Amino acid sequence: MGVKLGDIVPRKPADISDFSGWVVAVDTFNTLYQFLSTIRQPDGTPLMDDRGRITSHLSGLLYRTTSLIESGIKPVFIFDGEAPEEKEGTIESRKHIREVAAKEWQEAIDEGDIEKAARKARQSSKLTAEIIDESKELLRLMGVPVVQAPSEGEAQAAYMAERGDVRAAVSQDFDSLLFGTPILIRNLTVSGRRKVARRDIYITVTPEIIELEAALSANGITREQLIDIAILVGTDFNRGIKGIGPKKGLKLIKKHGSLEGVMEEKGLEIPNYRRLREIFLSPTVTDSYEINWNKADGEGIKELLCREHDFSEKRVESAIKRLDKHFQATKQRSLDSWF
Repeated sequence: MGVKLGDIVPRKPADISDFSGWVVAVDTFNTLYQFLSTIRQPDGTPLMDDRGRITSHLSGLLYRTTSLIESGIKPVFIFDGEAPEEKEGTIESRKHIREVAAKEWQEAIDEGDIEKAARKARQSSKLTAEIIDESKELLRLMGVPVVQAPSEGEAQAAYMAERGDVRAAVSQDFDSLLFGTPILIRNLTVSGRRKVARRDIYITVTPEIIELEAALSANGITREQLIDIAILVGTDFNRGIKGIGPKKGLKLIKKHGSLEGVMEEKGLEIPNYRRLREIFLSPTVTDSYEINWNKADGEGIKELLCREHDFSEKRVESAIKRLDKHFQATKQRSLDSWF
């Protein structure tokens, strides 16, 4: 998902400890998809409660967010609103891919091909209204701020970063750069060991920092030109031009200066390209949000996870104690600063 710009965007490796004290805006849908695709049984079956309801997202949010908070990171979770109509084609395409993958997952299980089953299961992950509502509720109970974006969550996160309300946007996708975030952090919510597809080896995934100005300077382009490159390559809002990847797109835009120049020389037509630029340069965002962290509602968390979804009470209570300990330490440091 997202625009493929990895080949031209310089990335700096980092450690979670590097972000201690940072307030970051998390692209929640992107993160939930990561949890739903990775937190599964060996055959790809997601975590479920006794009634067959998926709980992978709740497990990821509780334990991963708790670890981030313990590391001194202050996450703000941004939820997507209504997608621009230009994204309808991408949404339908992804829906079709998930449906095909779900069918192939079951076929692989029937055939006893566990590795293929796990791969197809990850591709079949989907967000439902119930998953989204439960995620918001759990975060609220954990005392973590939630922001409802009017449209794209990445656009809202970038806007908050530009305003200085958060220091960086957190997402796996590079689209946040197109929306203008000064700093993008990748792999923050999914770092750790990960199996390489079709190979019996594991790699360690670590966070990466991408600075927008550094990326533009390294390539000798402006943000507007980076957007034009993305449009040539293809975004969530357009299919792109066949045969043009990020390196070729960069070369063309640097030669001709803009998308118009490339289209004129190559005889290309990109419908609504001005509107595509507008989506990234002037996205629909809101100023109506508050960023406050509160003490976790331990009983509420246990009610949702243990009594409603059959989580281990011992493990959940351990996470709650970790949240409480961090909250009290933060509160004490705030009090000490007055003296």
